[in-house]
Amino acid sequence: MNPATANIEEAILSAILAGRIAPGTRLGEQKLADLFRVSRTRVREAMMRLETRGVVQVSARRGWYVVEPSAEEAREAFHSRRVIETGLLHAVREISPQALDGLKQHVVMEREAIESGDVGSRACLLGDFHIHLADVVGNRLLTEIIRDLTARTTLISMLYQPTEKAKESSHDHEDIVGALEAGDFQRAARLMAEHIDNVEAGLDLDTKPDPLADLRELLTPSTFSGSPPSMPQSSAHRAHANGAPHAHPSPPRIKE
Repeated sequence: MNPATANIEEAILSAILAGRIAPGTRLGEQKLADLFRVSRTRVREAMMRLETRGVVQVSARRGWYVVEPSAEEAREAFHSRRVIETGLLHAVREISPQALDGLKQHVVMEREAIESGDVGSRACLLGDFHIHLADVVGNRLLTEIIRDLTARTTLISMLYQPTEKAKESSHDHEDIVGALEAGDFQRAARLMAEHIDNVEAGLDLDTKPDPLADLRELLTPSTFSGSPPSMPQSSAHRAHANGAPHAHPSPPRIKE
């Protein structure tokens, strides 16, 4: 793969995992080409690879944009994660002390990000735990699959998660690491299944996300403090307000 294509692909995927790119975000080819200083051909190659990974889609009207998973797609994504991640833990026979230390440190970093209110780091670390775990107990192919699924479920959480569940998720991660440290891999697999079930249960999949939510919040009258902002006036309106006669524009001529 071309290095430039890999860089674009990695940057977009990492931003999604960190919650910095929202579902439905348009990814303009020319802007990405300018940002990464590459041709639009290279950008298109990266977009096509992300499309095969289920992260972006292309539309004749909108171009490339980040997917907005439906409720059914959300259920399928969590089911896939449950099967793969629990199966991965069922297959574990041993885990090195170094790997355990790395997972423990990761949980500590999660807690620090949660306590500090660093939303970006928190989202990134919570999702990255599953990728890190797959990396130390699995193989490269499974790690890539779990990374793609984690990116999709991050987008799903942004659409359907009504309340913050960060502390609960980090506590679940700590329990999973504790089971791994005790050598009880079957319990670790059971805790992982329960964790994924809890995350899915925290989503309101019966409520369709409001596509106008951000704009609606911006235009809500309560967002204005004091008097609403004055609208710009045309030169004719200003002249009339100062006492000058109001000049009505001539009606448009009708072409015969």
